Amino acid sequence: MALFLLERLTPLPVEQAWLRLTDWPRHGDVVPLTRVTVPTPPPTGVGTVFVARTGIGPLAFEDPMEVTVWRPPALCRLEKRGGLVTGWAEIEVHPHGEGHSRVVWREDLAVRLLPAFFDRQVGWAARWMFGRAVDGLLIRDPAVAGGV
Repeated sequence: MALFLLERLTPLPVEQAWLRLTDWPRHGDVVPLTRVTVPTPPPTGVGTVFVARTGIGPLAFEDPMEVTVWRPPALCRLEKRGGLVTGWAEIEVHPHGEGHSRVVWREDLAVRLLPAFFDRQVGWAARWMFGRAVDGLLIRDPAVAGGV
């Protein structure tokens, strides 16, 4: 499995950073070729399931995830339950200075079809991709058309 850690500082208050990071459908807005659906009814909590579908047509795969820990606005743990991608992710949001936040995204993932030999490359690619996603979620304002 490929374990990686991302940390970001943001001028957003904790509650706003939390809401942006846990708005599951918005993840599809910042991850290329991805759409996120939430088949369980709101609000999000332990047991919420959401599915990220990435790719085009027959070259797409689904990455279902389930919320297993939900302590807003501080900690969320997700278990990846897919046939291709497995593992877990934790999202933490901490106060940082006056009105700002520190985000910690920790993830351990595996791709079933790849031997452990490729874990380092998977970790590098995942760190890059999830880093861009976290940056996009924290920077883009959903209330303003076109982002930022």
